[in-house]
Amino acid sequence: MPRKRNYLPIGEIYIKDISMKESVKKAIILAGGKGTRLYPVTLETPKPLLTVNKRPIINYLIDMFKKHGVQEIAITVRQSDFEDFSWWLRRWQNDLGGVWVNLMAEEEPMGTIGYWAHKLHTWTGNEPFFLTNGDELKDINLTELAAHHQKTGALATIAAVEVPNPQEYGVIVFNGDHIEKFLEKPENPPTNFISSGLYLIDPQVRGYLADALQKGQKFLMIEKDLFPKLAAERKLVAYKSKGKWFDCGNLQRWEKAIKEWES
Repeated sequence: MPRKRNYLPIGEIYIKDISMKESVKKAIILAGGKGTRLYPVTLETPKPLLTVNKRPIINYLIDMFKKHGVQEIAITVRQSDFEDFSWWLRRWQNDLGGVWVNLMAEEEPMGTIGYWAHKLHTWTGNEPFFLTNGDELKDINLTELAAHHQKTGALATIAAVEVPNPQEYGVIVFNGDHIEKFLEKPENPPTNFISSGLYLIDPQVRGYLADALQKGQKFLMIEKDLFPKLAAERKLVAYKSKGKWFDCGNLQRWEKAIKEWES
């Protein structure tokens, strides 16, 4: 019999339980973006459901989480995309075996950390959890990332990846392992490291959002409303990953991922 779980209220499906070593057990995948840079493709298909080598991008993220011991995943989606993701979950449930997956529909846009801060924090509880964008391909060593997070005593750890074209992204400015700030598309990047869009978050960070929550602010961005505060207190660190990462943000990058991901 599977162990008793604190189920979420909608869109849930439980997929074959398996025993795993002690690790970070829960993850949130942010899949509520519009994917405007991929119009008109994403007018019909949500970006995380676009395929690379015949499998949806989101499947590869779940592969990564399964490999490193995550057992429960919440996926936040736009209300208008809920039916598409429900179909995906039923279509691919055998491929996703080994994890419990739940779809959560946002009635209104809440940013990258708003939905967790207002609603999902009770589900993640007192343990650290992974949070990732749902529209990038990545295969990062989450076990090493978690060990690094624990060693540094950080409240949030960003998986940083090295890219050949950092001037096209937000570049990380380091002080040792600690992150001082980000430079948005700098002409002369100080490093080639950028955020992979994957984080390990300690639930204590909700305290840094207390003022916004008390004011009823629902839309909260982790990049603007949380990370600068953590960086100022040296509570934000980077794990420099050597794993694979592909940005599928436009047609050219999506095509590159299709051609190169498996290799």
